[in-house]
Amino acid sequence: MTKEGQYIYAIVATHEEKGFGPIGIGDQKDEVYTVCFQDLGAIISNSPIVKYPFTRANTMAHQKVIEEVMKYYPMLPVRFSTIGESIGLIKEKVLKARYNEFKELLGYMQDKIELGLKALWASKEVVFREIVDENRDIRLLRDRLMSRPVRPQREQIQLGEMVKKALDTKRMREERAILNFFKGLWVEHKANNVMGDQMVTNSAFLVQKDREKAFDEVVDKLTATYDGRMKFKYVGPVPPCNFVEIVLSW
Repeated sequence: MTKEGQYIYAIVATHEEKGFGPIGIGDQKDEVYTVCFQDLGAIISNSPIVKYPFTRANTMAHQKVIEEVMKYYPMLPVRFSTIGESIGLIKEKVLKARYNEFKELLGYMQDKIELGLKALWASKEVVFREIVDENRDIRLLRDRLMSRPVRPQREQIQLGEMVKKALDTKRMREERAILNFFKGLWVEHKANNVMGDQMVTNSAFLVQKDREKAFDEVVDKLTATYDGRMKFKYVGPVPPCNFVEIVLSW
């Protein structure tokens, strides 16, 4: 029989023991609630002590809980699939043992939100045409290959490598230009990995809550400035998972 414990979603600044409804991870959809030590709380739900697979359903359930919690409290997300063996252990070994650390982190995260921005070139074909136009060596090699009935594989590989290098350079240049629009608006910035040839930036920003409207306005300005040349995907506020993740060990 699998032993029962408590799945831990987040650490929050509260002395209030509060319920959030039956939205816990897993098939049982257990009640999510707070347990407290002084003015620190752990957001938990009952759970078998198992290693949760990193599936879309499980990660979405975890995310849903921390998004609900952030509506009420400053919070520190806890790493996915963290499970304690008892409420007493969570109070003693987590909240009490790391009280000063968590209080300091929560103080820093107070009144801050995470906003996310992805920028993508609207047309891959247009970007590759620009690369050819902007790079004489690429253009000459391409034309030489196009003029031959048999195209040497070595030169085709060389052309591909040149285009890839030019694309990366162009991406970095355009990412810097985009980020410059937000100068002075963020407290921290994290550049996540880009996916595919069209993505220019996959950025997360830690922002003071009172700067959110100004941030929104800059995104609108970006959209107008690039006028269809780029597509922007803007999300938030979301839990600050890109800037803090609590790892618990027993």
